[in-house]
Amino acid sequence: MSTHHNPPTPPRWPISAILRNLLLFFLLSSIGLGFLLRWLPPPTSGVMLYRHAEDLLGHGLFHAIDYRWVSGDEIAPAAYLAAVAGEDQQFFRHGGFDINSIQSSLAVYSHGGKLRGASTISQQVAKNLFLSPSKNVIRKGLEVWFTLVLELLWDKERILEVYLNIAEFGDHLFGIEAASQHYFGIPAKKLSRPQAALLAATLPNPFKLKAAKPSGYLIKRQQWILRQMQNLGTLH
Repeated sequence: MSTHHNPPTPPRWPISAILRNLLLFFLLSSIGLGFLLRWLPPPTSGVMLYRHAEDLLGHGLFHAIDYRWVSGDEIAPAAYLAAVAGEDQQFFRHGGFDINSIQSSLAVYSHGGKLRGASTISQQVAKNLFLSPSKNVIRKGLEVWFTLVLELLWDKERILEVYLNIAEFGDHLFGIEAASQHYFGIPAKKLSRPQAALLAATLPNPFKLKAAKPSGYLIKRQQWILRQMQNLGTLH
């Protein structure tokens, strides 16, 4: 009499366990990546990859990106001061999120005004480095997480250094060095205060605010940043 043995049933992982493991992997890998990038120059960024995807999906073409990493001491002090003056004057005082600016923006919106951006430099680095320009609730949540990672693992000087190196200054133009060479024909180390202020003035929207052909609004914003730089004096 022959007997048949059924093959063992492979274990089944419940969905909750799979999701928990995926979440744990994401948290640990993002912390590990943030730890590495505390010292290593990022080879690319989420926004750069997004621009490549736009090119390939929209036009079927590949356009090279001008991205030139430089160390912190190869960037003019005026560029650091202009970025803080124009984008986040509380940068060295907050822990990644400017609560007062967020509350002010929400108050204006609740009274019928336009919802203003209140992203800090730390948030912008998290968004530009790890994510894409698309806006949705999930991406905003990820932005908050990566901002916490950066604030935990990096010092403020590193955040600002990476910010200036990966910021988008024009069409397929990333970083203060590439922008300095493209617009002024000089390295970032030699930027003057007016030049640094002009570049910082374009950061909210470098496609609309063009450093090559400054509009009246851009000139006014540059002058405002120069006054803020004078008022700040130093970064700390």
